[in-house]
Amino acid sequence: MKIEIRETLDGSHTLYLEGIDEHYHSTFGAIQESEHVFIQAGLSHCQKGEVTLFEIGFGTGLNCYLTFLAAQSTGQRVKYHAIEKYPLPKEVYEELNYDSLMKNRSSEIFSVLHKTPWNQELEISNFFHLHKMEGDLLDMNFDLLPDFDLIYFDAFSPEKQPELWEMVVFERLFDKMKNNSILVTYCAKGMVRRRLQAVGFEVERIPGPPGKREMIRAIKRSIEN
Repeated sequence: MKIEIRETLDGSHTLYLEGIDEHYHSTFGAIQESEHVFIQAGLSHCQKGEVTLFEIGFGTGLNCYLTFLAAQSTGQRVKYHAIEKYPLPKEVYEELNYDSLMKNRSSEIFSVLHKTPWNQELEISNFFHLHKMEGDLLDMNFDLLPDFDLIYFDAFSPEKQPELWEMVVFERLFDKMKNNSILVTYCAKGMVRRRLQAVGFEVERIPGPPGKREMIRAIKRSIEN
C-alpha cells in the first residue's frame, strides 16, 4: 500500500495511506494530538511509579517516543508493549521529523525505538522497556503478556478498521487490565462509548486535541469502588 509523508499544522509529520484514504495522525498536528490524547489524558493520568502499557498500533512510533520522553522527565518506569500488523519500512520512518522537532530531548531515541528487533522485550534505558510485536491484535495471545495499567487505543478509525472496534475486542482488553487502569483513544463516537460501557468501563468524554471536540478516557474501576 502506498505511504505518503505529509506535514501537519504543527509542523510534524503524519503518514497518509492512499489505499484506504486515512492518516496515521491528525492533520491539525501529529505531535499535538499524541501529546494530548496519550500523554496528558493517559500517561499523566496514571498515577503509578511503574506502568505496564499496551499500544494498539505502533505505527510511526510517535506515541512510544513521546512516552519515553515523558517518563524520562517524571521518573516513571514504563514497560511498553505494542502490536503492529504492518511495521514501517526503514526508508519511511527515517524520514519522519519528530526527532528534529524535539532535538534537545534525546533525539536519537526515536531511531533506537524503530531499530530494536520485533518480538523481543528489550531494555532501552533503566526506566523504559520496549516490546514490539508484529502481528494482528485479533490473533494475539494475551496470556503471554502482563496485565496492563494503561492502554493507548490508536487503531485506524472505526470506518476504516471496524473489526478492531468490536465489543469482543474491548472485552478482551478489559479482562487484561488491572483495577483502576486506563484506556485512552482519540475516537469519541457514541458507538465506541457504548461498547466500552457495556463491557464494564467507566467512560468519560473529555476535550479532544486541536481540531477535535472530544476524545474518550475509559477506566476499569476496582470492585470496591
